[in-house]
Formats: sequence, structure tokens, C-alpha cells
Amino acid sequence: MADINIQRKKSSPSPWLLVLLVLIGLVAVGYYIFRTDTDQPVETARPIPSVEPAPDSTTGAETAPRPTNDPAVSDMATEEPGASPDELAAFAASGTTAPDYGRRGLEMLSATLLPLADRDDLRDATVNEKRDDLTSATSRLQEQNSSLRPGYVAAAALLKALQQKGYPALEADAGELTTRAEALSGRASTPQDQEQIRDFLTRAAQLLRTISQPAR
Repeated sequence: MADINIQRKKSSPSPWLLVLLVLIGLVAVGYYIFRTDTDQPVETARPIPSVEPAPDSTTGAETAPRPTNDPAVSDMATEEPGASPDELAAFAASGTTAPDYGRRGLEMLSATLLPLADRDDLRDATVNEKRDDLTSATSRLQEQNSSLRPGYVAAAALLKALQQKGYPALEADAGELTTRAEALSGRASTPQDQEQIRDFLTRAAQLLRTISQPAR
């Protein structure tokens, strides 16, 4: 009877083992790729050079005067030139119908007085004080409803100080002018107000004609 050769059937590998091997391979490949990327030097962004402006012939130089907000400079730019006693007298006689007659007359009177207060033979501590009082009293003439009386009183006080400095013969006239200044209402809205201002300005112009001449 013939012998039958019986061979054992080889067992096939488990599918889970194949899946595990594939996963290990993927992990290894991924690790290699990640490590290769991190080993490469990272380039930093280069700073962009600043572009220098082209040289200009006007750079660093003032081509025009700068504007200023300084009130003192603005006042100097708009300050009216000095008037003369004759101009003041002419305005006093002919400008009574102007709506700003009182204000304009006070401005002309101040413009005539202030240069005299700076004259070497008339300037002293009292004159300087009265000059500052007049400047302060007339600094707000442009404001609506501002009273004219403080300005006229200050102008009369400055005129009296100038008279006392070198014109003793005008003492009575200067005192009369001070009295008339204190009697003003501070307005020029009625014919009576305008007449009082006209009389004051006329008398002031007469005094200024003499004070404008060198003291003897």
C-alpha cells in the first residue's frame, strides 16, 4: 500500500500585521520629511532700505516767513499809523454822522497820543503808567457793546500827565478835558452823545497841537 505524503498547509500572515507595518512605514516617512524641513535654515526677511529724499536746494532753508498766532505780533501788524492833531480836529468836526464816530475818534486820539508818550523829553514813570492804562482801555474797542468812556478817561489822564511833564501853561485846559471825559456816557448813539464827543476831541486836538511842539 503506497504511503501518502501529507504536508501541513502554511498559514497566511495576519492582515493586521500588514496594516501595522504600513502604519510604521508611514510614520517613519513622515518623521523623515518633518525632520528634513526643520533642519533647513529659515531665511529672515531682509530689511528694506529706506529711500532718502532727493536733495533739494530749499531743504533746511526758510523760503517764506512762517505765519504766527502770537496776538502781540498780530496787533503790531494791524496797528494804525499815528495821526496828527490836525487830522483829529478835522475828523471831530466832520465825522459826527458816522455810526462808529465815538470809537473811530478814540482810535485817532490814541494814535496821536502814544507816540508823544514815547518821546524822550516827556517819558517818565507816570507817563508810562498812563500810557499802559490807555492801551489796556482801548484793547477791546472792537467788541460789541463795549463802553467808550474808559478809553476817553484814560486818554485824558495821559494828556494831563504829558502836560504836567513840560507844559504848565496848559494845566487848566488839561483839567477841563479830564472833567469832560468823566462826564461822557460811553456811547455815541444819540446827537447829545456825539456832541459831547465832538467837543472832547476838539479840545484834545488843541492841546495836542501845543504838546506836539518841544517843551520850552
